[in-house]
Amino acid sequence: MLPPELPPLPALTRAEGEFVDSYLRVVDLVGRINPSRAEDTYGALRAAQALVTRAAELRDALTLMHARGETELHTPVLDRTLRVLDGERRAGRVTMPPGPGT
Repeated sequence: MLPPELPPLPALTRAEGEFVDSYLRVVDLVGRINPSRAEDTYGALRAAQALVTRAAELRDALTLMHARGETELHTPVLDRTLRVLDGERRAGRVTMPPGPGT
C-alpha cells in the first residue's frame, strides 16, 4: 500500500527553502535535547553539539534573505510549507508532554 500523497510545497525562494529546512533541523535537535523527552545524555549531548552548526545555517539563511532584499516573511506560505513538512509534529517535541491525568 502506498502512503498518502502529500500536498505540493508552496513556491519558495531558494533562501526561504533554506530558512525552512534550517529551522526544522534546529527544531528537531532542540526536541532531542528537551529534558522532558530525551532518552539518554549521549543523544542529547550529540544534538546539542550539532545545534551550533544548525543554528549558524539558520542565521546564514536569514542573512541571505535580508541581503537579497527579502525583508518580509510570508507567514501564510511558510506556515503551509511547515505543515507539509510535518513541522507541527516536529515542533511538538520541543514542548512538555502532557502531564499525568491529562
